[in-house]
Amino acid sequence: MSIQIELALLVLSVLFFLSIMAGKASSKFGVPALLLFLGVGMVCGSDGLGIQFENIHIAQTIGTIALCIILFSGGLDTKISEIRPIMAQGVVLATVGVLLTAILTGVIIWWVFDMTMMASGIGLLTALLLASTMASTDSASVFSILRSKGLHLKNNLRPMLELESGSNDPMAYVLVITLIEIIKLDNVPNYWLTAGTLLLQLGVGAVLGFVLGKLAVRVINHIKIGNDSLYPILVFTFCIFIFSVTYFVKGNGFLSVYIAGLVIGNSKFVHKRSALNFFDGLAWMSQLIMFLMLGLLVNPHELLPIMVPGLFVSFLMIFISRPLSVFLSLLPFRKMPFKDKTYISWVGLRGAVPIIFAIFPLVEDVPHARFIFNIVFFCTLVSLIVQGTSLSLVAKWLNLAEKPKHINKLRAFDVDFSNDIKSATTEIEVTPKMLEKGNQLMNLAFPEKTLAVLVMRDDKYFVPTGKTILKEKDKILIITDDQEALIETYKNLGIEPA
Repeated sequence: MSIQIELALLVLSVLFFLSIMAGKASSKFGVPALLLFLGVGMVCGSDGLGIQFENIHIAQTIGTIALCIILFSGGLDTKISEIRPIMAQGVVLATVGVLLTAILTGVIIWWVFDMTMMASGIGLLTALLLASTMASTDSASVFSILRSKGLHLKNNLRPMLELESGSNDPMAYVLVITLIEIIKLDNVPNYWLTAGTLLLQLGVGAVLGFVLGKLAVRVINHIKIGNDSLYPILVFTFCIFIFSVTYFVKGNGFLSVYIAGLVIGNSKFVHKRSALNFFDGLAWMSQLIMFLMLGLLVNPHELLPIMVPGLFVSFLMIFISRPLSVFLSLLPFRKMPFKDKTYISWVGLRGAVPIIFAIFPLVEDVPHARFIFNIVFFCTLVSLIVQGTSLSLVAKWLNLAEKPKHINKLRAFDVDFSNDIKSATTEIEVTPKMLEKGNQLMNLAFPEKTLAVLVMRDDKYFVPTGKTILKEKDKILIITDDQEALIETYKNLGIEPA
């Protein structure tokens, strides 16, 4: 038994390392990291190196936990001040947009498949179930590409897309679960009762997420823990507690943890910075595990027979149902530019969530479940390749991208500051040009309210004074009021931001 455990850990560590290297390559070549994670799993799976993983119940459990963590982390990182101006548009896209995408895609799939031999026997409910699994979008791979390219979206598009992506999974989840129950009942459902149940689940999830999020902040701030490293674990405990409690009172747990994350992330609490960093890493690990697992779960040879229907569904969603649902959902917002709606339509990227949702029919043994899973997996691959690799390019075509001025990240100084502290930090390396007017710190042209707080020389650190003699290659930690002041510092010193 010990040999098996050690072998499993060895294989897992190798898979993690390969995936991390794939993630590094993604930023260099502009390929979504999650696509490469999937590729590592497929290469190492049953049709590749032969690693067998076919337990769909474990896959569903891992996927549910990972999705819970990802949504909570997304809420923590979302600033209400940024999403407030576009709150209405984001909520409409996350609810009405998802519903319209599911209905439009499902009806067209049913109509076309019914006239062809691509998938004989697929009824309307099954087609709607297939469409519902893919009705939500994925934010992680979208913004990993945009950030790696150094792009900044105009017109508040980035917070709008983050809000939609973070809050639309619950709507898709409710649709998937509801349709599975209807199919298993095998009779004509009460559509009014079904719609009421759907709204009730979303409402309960939203209320509990807000209330329990506020409660979590109070507990975190008032409980006294001797070990500071346990505070991020306490926040994680609230994450899984809120999800579980909401499930048992028949609410939507995914919506609940997202809203709770939003409430907690926008509140002041002790050791907030360490908790945010902890969840940032945990969310990426969850995505890595999900995509590795899903890559291992799929049998690539089963994708070949469904290539034609898979391509049809992929391009149907990319070019027809997603754009239609976006433009119809945003009709009330007439002041929104056409090109903004066009870009939102293109950012209908499918990721891990649709594949996780496609596991649910397999677990419940729904008719055509394997066909649904393979179609969803194939469509995710197409979406990541077609849309994921072109997000920055389309933003430039539509003149919605601008190159912001960046400040150097801290590399030599392992320090961090809370988001509640309104300041900006960077590090600079002393160049010969900076020393032309004198080699003392006071000779550097720092703007007002800009301070040099630490100097690193030969791997040693010291606090400087105005009379400190600087040398070439010294690294200086700079702190000032805001990013604009830092940009002015760069300009005064004659150096370029990296």
